[in-house]
Amino acid sequence: MTRPLRVAIVGAGPAGVYAADILTKSETPVEIDLLDRMPAPYGLIRYGVAPDHPRIKGIINALQRVMEKPEIRFLGHVEYGVDVKLEDLQRHYDAVIFSTGADQDRPLDIPGIDLPHSYGAAEFVYWYDGYPEAPRDWTLDGEQVAVIGAGNVALDVARVLAKQADDLLSTEIPDNVHRGLKDSKVTDVHLFARRGPAQAKFTPLELRELDHQNEVEIIVHPEGFEMDEASEKEAQTNNQVKTIVKTLQDWALRDPKHDTKRRLHLHFLRAPVEVTGTDRVEGFKVEVMELTGDGNVRGTGEYETYPVQQVYRAVGYLSSPVADLPFDTKSGTVPNAGGRVLDLDGEHIPGVYTTGWIKRGPVGLIGHTKGDALETINNLLEDLDALPKPEQPTSDSIIELLEERGVSYTTWEGWTRLDAHEKSLGEPHGRERIKVVPREDMVKISRAE
Repeated sequence: MTRPLRVAIVGAGPAGVYAADILTKSETPVEIDLLDRMPAPYGLIRYGVAPDHPRIKGIINALQRVMEKPEIRFLGHVEYGVDVKLEDLQRHYDAVIFSTGADQDRPLDIPGIDLPHSYGAAEFVYWYDGYPEAPRDWTLDGEQVAVIGAGNVALDVARVLAKQADDLLSTEIPDNVHRGLKDSKVTDVHLFARRGPAQAKFTPLELRELDHQNEVEIIVHPEGFEMDEASEKEAQTNNQVKTIVKTLQDWALRDPKHDTKRRLHLHFLRAPVEVTGTDRVEGFKVEVMELTGDGNVRGTGEYETYPVQQVYRAVGYLSSPVADLPFDTKSGTVPNAGGRVLDLDGEHIPGVYTTGWIKRGPVGLIGHTKGDALETINNLLEDLDALPKPEQPTSDSIIELLEERGVSYTTWEGWTRLDAHEKSLGEPHGRERIKVVPREDMVKISRAE
């Protein structure tokens, strides 16, 4: 091939950026366009990570270095399936990689889960992260709140619900989020985990952050804090589990404070059964579980009901179907073999690949995405000779198409303009930045309109 390999990556979150980085480090000359439906890059780092996570936000610095490579071009505010279709991308690129992530809440099939004031975790995360398509207002009018789940997202939701609003002023939270949290009536946040402490899915770092909050007492309820033979073995052989269990044990044994404004309760071996209420959430019913000796659990037939006024389910994310591609609704993934997208007959669709959560499901930490991207890129490079030849492989041709269709796309230069604008909003208040929320404002600032 006398020209560089042209690759479109749909989704400019960590998965897409890591894939682009690996491609640029290969021996094959490349030109990469990272397309994203948002006017700004970084995906879940910008819109899925709690604002009080500066260490995780630091990943942006590494992603930025990749995005600044001359082989990579960012095209934001371009919605795949609306502004461009698969056939459009195949006409302009040798290969297309989908890294669209997971943007929906996994459903929880229990009675009452759809009552008013029962939410998916993603809804709340999008609100406090200033996602352009999320509601601007969020009512926190109940004193008692339930969070279902034992992963990092559940801890994020519980921590933000319990946190004092002013403690977030050093972060990039939008002003409307600060006002909403400032008006919160919450006094008690109850987190419910179906299994025991040794089976929790959150990380030690996330767990310990719960205890770094002003005016919040962490209460580990002893009933349900059980360890069976498998749990003890896991705690002895797995340092992460050992740290989690010891941290929880230390919290359970310390003296209560009694004088904090809010309390965050951790309940283990409590499985969701029903959200109760008539016109809105009024209670949350759980079944008491017991360990079976092998790390699994079973119901005891005993039930408890907690008087809560809101419920947040954090039982996992789910990817949305991708236009023009097959989709496995059960796993929430695009069928693939090592990142090669498969058609309904199980055959590889030439030149079409996937990586990240849309490839493997919403599991693992951000760092796991690197290995995932490496597999996909290795297979793409292995297929070089078999890739279909695009009709219009010049770098200008996709720009001409977007302009012809009236798409107000944004660029990397536009992002640096928006980035500087957000930082300037925060500077008078001693904050790193204040995030611009409305999509139309992001586009205008990025395009200097």
